[in-house]
Amino acid sequence: MKTVRRTTQFKQDVKRMERRGKDFAVFKAIVHNLIVGQALDPQYRDHALLGQYAGTRECHIEPDWLLIYELAPGEVILVRTGTHADLFE
Repeated sequence: MKTVRRTTQFKQDVKRMERRGKDFAVFKAIVHNLIVGQALDPQYRDHALLGQYAGTRECHIEPDWLLIYELAPGEVILVRTGTHADLFE
C-alpha cells in the first residue's frame, strides 16, 4: 500500500471544490484505487499528461472535474484537482 502526499496547491484546490458543493465519494474511491495499485475504470479516462504537467497523470472524476496525480515509488502524489479552466488556463 502506498502513502499519499498532497501538494499545497492541491489542498487549496480541494477547498475550492468543497465550496462548489462537489461530492467527494467518487474522489475518495479513485484515490483508494491509486493507493492499493488497482487500475482505474475506463470511465475515468486516466492518461499521462504532457507540457507543464509532464510526468503526471490525469483522470476525470466527473466530466469537468479532474485529478492530476503522480505515481512515485511507494507513494501517490496528489498534485491538483479542479475543472479544465482551473487547471489549464
